[in-house]
Amino acid sequence: MSFFDESEPSSGALSDRRRIRAVGFAVLSLFVALFARLYSLQVLAHTSYVAMANQNRTRVVVSQAPRGLIVDRNENLLVGNQVVESITVDQATVAKDPWLLPRLAKTLGISVASIQAAYNNPQASPYAPVPVAYNVSKQEIIYIREHPSLFPGVSSSLSTQRVYPEATTAAQVLGYVRQISPSELAQYTAQGYQPGDQVGQAGVEASYESYLRGTPGKTTLQVNNAGQVVSTLSKTPAKPGDNVVLTLDLGVQKAAEAALASEIAKLSHTYDPSRGIYFNHLTGAAVVEDVNTGQIVAMASYPSYNPSVWVGNISQATYDQITLPQYGDPSLNRAIDGLYTPGSTFKIATASAALSSGLISPYFYFNDTGIFNIPNCKPGSGLCSFHNSGGEHLGTINISTAITASDDVFFYNLGYDFYANSAKYGITPIQNMANAYGFGSPTGINLPGEAAGLVDSPTLRALLHKKYPAAYPYDTWYTADQIEMAFGQGETVVTPLQMANAYATFANGGTRYVPQIVAGIVNQNGKLVKKFAPQVATHVNLPPADRAAMLTGFTGVVSNPMGTAYGSFAGFPLSSYPLAGKTGTASVTGLEPNAWFVGFGPLPKPQYAIAVVVEHGGFGASGAAPVVRSIFNYLRQHNVSAPVFTQPHIPAGATTYARYGVAQTAPPTTPVSHSSSITSGTPATPSSTNRPSTTTTFTKSNQG
Repeated sequence: MSFFDESEPSSGALSDRRRIRAVGFAVLSLFVALFARLYSLQVLAHTSYVAMANQNRTRVVVSQAPRGLIVDRNENLLVGNQVVESITVDQATVAKDPWLLPRLAKTLGISVASIQAAYNNPQASPYAPVPVAYNVSKQEIIYIREHPSLFPGVSSSLSTQRVYPEATTAAQVLGYVRQISPSELAQYTAQGYQPGDQVGQAGVEASYESYLRGTPGKTTLQVNNAGQVVSTLSKTPAKPGDNVVLTLDLGVQKAAEAALASEIAKLSHTYDPSRGIYFNHLTGAAVVEDVNTGQIVAMASYPSYNPSVWVGNISQATYDQITLPQYGDPSLNRAIDGLYTPGSTFKIATASAALSSGLISPYFYFNDTGIFNIPNCKPGSGLCSFHNSGGEHLGTINISTAITASDDVFFYNLGYDFYANSAKYGITPIQNMANAYGFGSPTGINLPGEAAGLVDSPTLRALLHKKYPAAYPYDTWYTADQIEMAFGQGETVVTPLQMANAYATFANGGTRYVPQIVAGIVNQNGKLVKKFAPQVATHVNLPPADRAAMLTGFTGVVSNPMGTAYGSFAGFPLSSYPLAGKTGTASVTGLEPNAWFVGFGPLPKPQYAIAVVVEHGGFGASGAAPVVRSIFNYLRQHNVSAPVFTQPHIPAGATTYARYGVAQTAPPTTPVSHSSSITSGTPATPSSTNRPSTTTTFTKSNQG
């Protein structure tokens, strides 16, 4: 008889049950996870997946807005838009007919390589016809329309391109636009830029891009699973950009450019027997500033060019001609980016420093013997003697006469006295005053590529020695360095804009304004969006007695027989339109000096300061003063009105501009081909996106 309970499970049965429970738990866990995932996909993530599905069945084509106009202070059009007829090709058709592009190129009279490059634009939308030619003539359009069998999938559309009715006028100020580069696209994607967009590359076009650009249009297309366009779901038209009203006056701008070009043409290729060299390949710049507001009335740079060369394709040869030094680099805005040794025009800083610090007074007299010998200078230790540039000796003179006659010895003495008494006046009193006038730092004008310039100093020499030890073997600031700096030589370099701004500061009594190139922004309805008020940078302390003494000197430059520009202004009606100014002849080793002249007037309440430099133009009185005289003569005979903010004045001629700057007489948008309205990857209507043909992207370090 057995005493074991047969109902008690064996150890093997327990093990099986445990395995069953484990498997059941695992299966249950899997089902829970599955249901959780399904819930997440179908409920929690429903919205996002619907959006993704919609994205798979829709495509967005972005069309650029016409850019805003750029006008002068009187609303004269400087940069506008013109509607041009463009030829576009259907990408699917080209894939089926590889000879289509060569036939089209031959018909349009352009190279196959050019049209192929435009077609292969990596930034072209796959859902829009690709523009391959712009500004096509009516005759060519008609021919293509009459031969649809030769040009299947070829259409015409309208696009806008920049137009410059004043040609080369203010080219460097205005700037240009080009197709956005990959690096720019990465930078501006957050602002809504798309591949193929146009973006300002220089000048006002770049600085005021946010106003000029406008709001792009958007067309949402429905596509099937093969990517073919089925219908248009929505369309938002582009909103044109705002108009930019410059402070420039077109008449003054043209007068400044003409005077500068005329003087350079007169000087070019003439022979200087005193130096045995020719004036050759001269360049220069001119700036006219309103001394009471900081508004720039004219800004000229020579040589210049027509910015229309940037429209569409630009060839390598054309690019070289407007950017390389051997051609004069016409694209460079020398008014803000040209650096020149100032010569005697820098004496405004030295004289102001000497008077304001108490080193001298307006009643201080100095005996000019024609030579200045550095006290205790040992022969062989360096430059010990400095002479007047013309070899003259004026005898006993004060600060006024020293400025009028541009007496160097007087200023040599000032430089030395500051150096010898540095314990009392500090190491850099002249440099500090130069900085107050704006030398050595950007003026703040809202244009890209402005140079800062340099003011020679012990710190600068130490830095130059560290960076260029072969060219600058010493890091010590010697007495001779101080003397050279005091009359505008040495390592000091300034821009023409800085020079005009400094003398404008003196002319108005000591208020240095930030130079202003744009007066305001006007929308397409003629409503003022933004007005830019004068902005004060700083104030220069000019006590009345000190300023009066200097003003007498500057006035004498043009009206006193001792004045360095007296002959240059002979016959000018100074009695009714009094002027003041300063010549500068800045030495350049082995070359003709840089010619400077800065003038301001009319006195006693000056309105304008004009700075002109002609690089290697010789003496300031003969090389630059005639340009300033010519510009003042124009100003004397013409009133410059305050900027107005209404609608632009449209130039008469073949091209008529509408409010948006788009030609009203534009040709109609007519498809050339009669192919199906729904083609693979192509919308039903031709795209009006302004996408220039692809070309090499160039950059210049000196353009910003």
